[in-house]
Amino acid sequence: MGTANPRAHIARFTVAERLLHWLLATAFGVLLGTGLLMSVPALEGMVPRPVAKAWHIDAAIGLAVGVVVITLARARTIGHTISDLERFDADDRTWLAQIPRRIVSGAPAPPQGRFNAGQKLNTAVVAGLMVVSYITGFLLWYGERDTAYRFAGTINVHDDVMWLLMILVAGHLYMALVNLDTRAAMAGMVRGSVDRAWALRHHAKWVAEVDRTAAQADPAHRTDRPVAETAATSRPPPAGDHPSPDER
Repeated sequence: MGTANPRAHIARFTVAERLLHWLLATAFGVLLGTGLLMSVPALEGMVPRPVAKAWHIDAAIGLAVGVVVITLARARTIGHTISDLERFDADDRTWLAQIPRRIVSGAPAPPQGRFNAGQKLNTAVVAGLMVVSYITGFLLWYGERDTAYRFAGTINVHDDVMWLLMILVAGHLYMALVNLDTRAAMAGMVRGSVDRAWALRHHAKWVAEVDRTAAQADPAHRTDRPVAETAATSRPPPAGDHPSPDER
């Protein structure tokens, strides 16, 4: 019986990153569900409104506290994650510009880092919408205690943000669970590592960086492919290419 090749996979997400992801996913599920219970007429009454509101507020507080605690506990790790997400280069701009072409012809995307341009843009938009939802949510909560903080349109903005977030999350779930070309990424959020051959096709610049770092730390380090083959200037193999047996 053969043994699994550990180099067929590459570490992608740390424990702290995965905790943040699943904390956000869980809290968002509760926030969305309770929000719908309070705003959609067909669902109102399924749960008493005071109960739904209490769950909604508790989820919002729990998410905020959890993010702060994990970030403070693993500040260096989260700092690196933020740096990866904020870094936007020429390949990222090309990745976005070529989306229509890739949809029509299936052309390969330019090489990407640990996060592709779409993931970076999605993270920025979601973060911005979350900030707006917290501000409007606080005003709605505090406005019930002090009418001076009741502003016309606050609830409409809060609800509109919820619908936008729901659309983005639906797209995220499609890419993670349904789309055959990208759902392999889900393994990174479950076990922390992804298939190396998949990573080379979608995040060649990141794989090259990991290999260079490993080679500098340990000259005897060997990977399934030479560092030169996954250099930042390389391009992903054509869609029809298949990984060699030792990469599967």
